[in-house]
Amino acid sequence: MPHVLVLNASYEPLGVVPLRRALVLVLENKAVSLEESGAYMHSATVTVPAPSVVRLKRFVRVPYRGPVPLTRRALFARDGGRCMYCGGVATSVDHVIPRSRGGKHVWDNVVASCRRCNHVKADRHLVELGWRLRHKPAPPTGLAWRIIGTGHRDPRWLPYLQPYGADDAMARIDGISA
Repeated sequence: MPHVLVLNASYEPLGVVPLRRALVLVLENKAVSLEESGAYMHSATVTVPAPSVVRLKRFVRVPYRGPVPLTRRALFARDGGRCMYCGGVATSVDHVIPRSRGGKHVWDNVVASCRRCNHVKADRHLVELGWRLRHKPAPPTGLAWRIIGTGHRDPRWLPYLQPYGADDAMARIDGISA
C-alpha cells in the first residue's frame, strides 16, 4: 500500500502514514491534500484522488524529538544500501568494533555490509584485516531523516523536505550508492 507524507500546519514534516489513514484525515476535514499521487480511491458513490502529501489543518505540538532511531531500514537508507567495506549490495548489519570486543550498537559503530564482507570480518577489528571504511559512519541529523529513514520515498515529497535537510540526506544516499 502506498504511503503519504504528513505535514504539520506549519509545513514541518511529521511522518509517513499509509494511504488509507491519510485519506481518512482528508475526508474528516482534518487535513488538506497538497499533492496527489495520480491514483484514485473509489467507493460506492465517490471517487477521490489519492493524496501523496497532506497538511494538517491544525497545528500539532510535537514533544521533544531525540536522535533518529537506529533501525535496520534507516541504516540501509543512510548507507545507500551499499556495503561500507567493498561497495557491493548490502544485505546485513555489521559493527565496526565488534560487540564481543566492547563495541556499542550506535550510529557511529554500525554499518551496512554485504554477506561476504560480514563473514570475512567476523569479530575482528578493521586494522587486523587491513580494511578501511568507504565513509566514516555518523548519526543522521535533521527532520528529513525521520522520513527518509522509514524507507518510503516519493519524489513529490522532496520540495516539502528540502528545508529540513533532505538535499543533504539524499546527496549522502545517492553519493554512497553511486
